[in-house]
Amino acid sequence: MSAQPDLLYSEEEEALRSAVRDLLADHCDAPGVIARTESDAPHDLAAWKALTDGMGLAGLLVPEAQGGQGATHREVAVVLEELGRAVAPVPYLTSAVVATEALLECGDEELLGQLASGRAIGALAVALHRAPGTAYPAVRLENGTLHGELTGIADAAAADVLLVPAEDGGLYAVDASDAVVTAQVSLDLTRPLATVTLNGAQARRVGDAEPAVRRALRAGAGLLASEQLGLADWALTETVRYLKERKQFNRPVGGFQALKHRLAQLWLEVVNLRAAARNAADALATGEDVDVAVAVAQAYAAPVAVHAAEEALQLHAGIGMTWEHPIHLYLKRAKADSIAYGTAGAHRSAVAELVDLQAP
Repeated sequence: MSAQPDLLYSEEEEALRSAVRDLLADHCDAPGVIARTESDAPHDLAAWKALTDGMGLAGLLVPEAQGGQGATHREVAVVLEELGRAVAPVPYLTSAVVATEALLECGDEELLGQLASGRAIGALAVALHRAPGTAYPAVRLENGTLHGELTGIADAAAADVLLVPAEDGGLYAVDASDAVVTAQVSLDLTRPLATVTLNGAQARRVGDAEPAVRRALRAGAGLLASEQLGLADWALTETVRYLKERKQFNRPVGGFQALKHRLAQLWLEVVNLRAAARNAADALATGEDVDVAVAVAQAYAAPVAVHAAEEALQLHAGIGMTWEHPIHLYLKRAKADSIAYGTAGAHRSAVAELVDLQAP
């Protein structure tokens, strides 16, 4: 019989949250993030350096013997909650989680050490919308070099090394300088997508692609729910704060009964999302019922995050429609996250299959 999941935060996790929040307050203020989205360099590499060099957070999932911190997915989930609250434009989910999990499956200690220390940023060359366990495109391997084009690769522009699946079933490490990385039009400007073109790129096989990609996407989907939780919690908190201050007919707008009902409903959804996200993080950490926990979390997370961002936009009224207010960043991130690592519908179907229930 499996143990009950631990959904609460430990003192160490709360201390980690406080430290990450303080760091992001210094590096990822809203005006700065908005300015970055309008530039040619959307990734905040100074914030990334502070997270990796200063706090060692890129190596949380990597064992100490391989140069990491030897922590668990629970601590990573706390970091992602805070990154979601700040819509931080850093490649943490793609490098410190997805690429790192792929390398952990392959056992490549050299690259793991580089990613864990933050000396290198990794990106798995599988489109962001691919769900765990689904098919994905691969490139051709000819005479030891890779040829082909892959689209929808998140944070490829910031990557130093690309982990590329090939048609021979292998996963290959490619120096990003050997690939042509072309920016795509992305809804979420803080997590840009790119097309990766390989024309005879030199590559080194690091392991088998299928188990590595499956593990990486499963961890990405499970921990994405924590990012969505942070985003939704920010939207709720900021909306409540604004409605307490904004007055209409000489009384706070938040005092109107109809708005109280909407906020109460949103609060319930965020609380339920916290339980689902924590359950997924705990399952990934312990290995108990991982597939079900991840699918349940993603089936629930996307609609809640999008609803929270939409309510924040609407209830902030005119100011929420301005470019200077950061709500548009949260709505775009929530909408982009809603199809990342599989849609809510795909995960509902996965839950139905996993627990042997007929899908609707």
